[in-house]
Amino acid sequence: MASSRTFYGWRVVAAAFVLAMFGWGFGFYGPPVFLHAVQRSHDWPLAVVSGAVTVHFLFGALVVANLPRLYRRLGVPAVTMAGAVALALGMLGWASAQAPWQLFAAALLSGAGWVAMGAAAVNAIIAPWFVRARPAALATAYNGASVGGILFAPLLAAGIARFGFPATAALFGAVMVIVVCWLAHRVFARSPEAMGQAPDGDAPGAPAPPVVAGARPLPGRQVWRDRGFLTLAAGMALGLFAQAGLLAHLFSLLVPALGAETAGLAMGLATAAAIGGRTLVGWLMPACADRRLVACASYGVQIAGSLVFVAAAGSSIPLLLLGVVLFGAGIGNATSLPPLIAQVEFAKEDVGRVVALVVAVGQATYAFAPLAFGLVRTAVTDGAAPQVFVAAATVQALAIAAFLLGRPCRTRRASPAGMPG
Repeated sequence: MASSRTFYGWRVVAAAFVLAMFGWGFGFYGPPVFLHAVQRSHDWPLAVVSGAVTVHFLFGALVVANLPRLYRRLGVPAVTMAGAVALALGMLGWASAQAPWQLFAAALLSGAGWVAMGAAAVNAIIAPWFVRARPAALATAYNGASVGGILFAPLLAAGIARFGFPATAALFGAVMVIVVCWLAHRVFARSPEAMGQAPDGDAPGAPAPPVVAGARPLPGRQVWRDRGFLTLAAGMALGLFAQAGLLAHLFSLLVPALGAETAGLAMGLATAAAIGGRTLVGWLMPACADRRLVACASYGVQIAGSLVFVAAAGSSIPLLLLGVVLFGAGIGNATSLPPLIAQVEFAKEDVGRVVALVVAVGQATYAFAPLAFGLVRTAVTDGAAPQVFVAAATVQALAIAAFLLGRPCRTRRASPAGMPG
């Protein structure tokens, strides 16, 4: 085994961590801040501005589904740099829009750009460098997404309040483009083969560790008829739908009992729990573990959190905080586990495409989650809003059912061989 000090893969992980910070910080956590800023600047209906946010995520889903094709044609570094430029221009478009159609045009740019720095992109960057240690590597890189939310969302809000939306968007966009382009040129352009290294830091020339045996390729549209893919995509989409829907409303549901300041800290606690949960699973998950069952366990913890919210009845502060921790513990795993499931269930040449497609399906689904949970919330007559938490638990139970439904297919198509990645 090569020394971890000389193995370049961990530098790639660090660079992917920074990439995820910018991608999620501006592309996922940024739109709610943009929405508020646009509303304060223009007298446009909330439905119009909210519609632009939905377009941002839906168009991003279309682009992420085609990322593998773009990578083959242009290369990872070029696509990554183009994504950063598009996201920066989109942010500036959100800030300078003077008509609703300009807002939607900006949403197309920002939606297309951030997915080149999102979940499928990070997986594509990490995959050539890690096989056995991919869970730990992906968990570490994906933690950049949570850190991006903690760091950039409040900085965007503070910058807009002090310097205005256009100046803040221009400054943050320029910094992002410079950093991401440097990383793409200096780090992402390198490959293990070009550097004379093997995945996981193994000695050059050592045989690659097998991940699965017997997984047959699924060319073309065959993947859309495969039970393993369909259940994986459904499980991820349902889980993300529940998370995005509840998180969009959680702050305002906590405010009556905790107050605005403490509720904000509680949201930060949820993010910290997400980092902790993702890190523990990535580094401690046994090599022989059934990764679908691990995903089910993670959603089970979140269901417990939703039920604790119900038991809190909107007034018990200890139970509300416990619910935040339990629900938050699974937030990160909803993104990091599906690519790891794909790694052990599909042929190597299909993994990148499968990951891009399940991420696209998930993003297209959760784009409507805040609206759907808002409709549930409008039917609530008491302040505790238990229906919202019950809805989240129900949808996540359906996600567990989808993952379990794919297990017979997993056993039939791919039996573990050696130590899975």
